[in-house]
Amino acid sequence: MNTPSGLGDALLDSASDAIVATDREGEITFWNPGAERIFGFTAGEAIGRSLDLIIPENLRARHWSGFRHAMETGTSRYGHGDLLSVPGLTKDGRRISVEFTIVLLRNETPAVTGTVAVMRDVTKRFEELRELKRRLAQAGASS
Repeated sequence: MNTPSGLGDALLDSASDAIVATDREGEITFWNPGAERIFGFTAGEAIGRSLDLIIPENLRARHWSGFRHAMETGTSRYGHGDLLSVPGLTKDGRRISVEFTIVLLRNETPAVTGTVAVMRDVTKRFEELRELKRRLAQAGASS
């Protein structure tokens, strides 16, 4: 396959979706402009920090349990292109709704060396859907 020159850089430098990479310990190693836009932290503020930076406190235990399992076994129940929906945390403390896919990074052995996630802020769509469901429930209750 002939890949256009600069394609990888163009994708990584995009401001539309967040692309975040971590090492095996969950420390952020890559943070693109999309991640800055969505979460509010600059690359300098995020790189070298734990993913706890963007994970709401009440979800951290579950996240780390799954993360450690993926690092130890090399498998993730989310590693096959599944689109996940989770709450995220912004620099100013707001909770947002994020959809993402995750890929396990491997070295030549091929041991797992970390992860890459591509994330999109879907807060507006999530809130619109929640409001629609609320209205439907009200209409059903009044009939």
